[in-house]
Amino acid sequence: MARYTVRPLCPADFDTLQRLEEEVFGQRGESLLGPYYVRLCCDFFAESCFLALDGNTPAGYLLCFLKGREAYCTTLAVLPAYQRTRVVVELLRALVQHLLPRADSCWFTVEENNVAARALHKALGATDTEVRTGFYGPGVDRIVSRIDREGFAALRARYERLGLIGSDSSELRGAA
Repeated sequence: MARYTVRPLCPADFDTLQRLEEEVFGQRGESLLGPYYVRLCCDFFAESCFLALDGNTPAGYLLCFLKGREAYCTTLAVLPAYQRTRVVVELLRALVQHLLPRADSCWFTVEENNVAARALHKALGATDTEVRTGFYGPGVDRIVSRIDREGFAALRARYERLGLIGSDSSELRGAA
């Protein structure tokens, strides 16, 4: 049995996400997601947002939204005790499995100095497209990057080769 499990969010995860937000970002003095945003993730976008568990203990989460065939991955957060573990791999596997048959592109935004996130986006096949000044308000700029359909095809092949997703998965039928 795998140590970590990842599942889509559900309405009952609201308090858990609020607590994880505080533990991951709040203790570093960063801005937190508002309760309305978290409620939207848990109630209306749950199928594309994921919670990672170590047994019954929440370890991290990933938030992503779909509009048509475009995805926007907003947050990947892992508790410090679970960083540099398979939690990130498992969250990304869930995201990739969900997006491959549903999305033609996936957008990310990241601070310029967040080297780890930028490297992760690049490893997934994203390329930087622009810097948006004032993205979250004055002085809060973000680099915007994107995985396109060709990038998804390469990502799928890589994840199949690594055994992270099956090539015959019914979830992947219809993916280009």
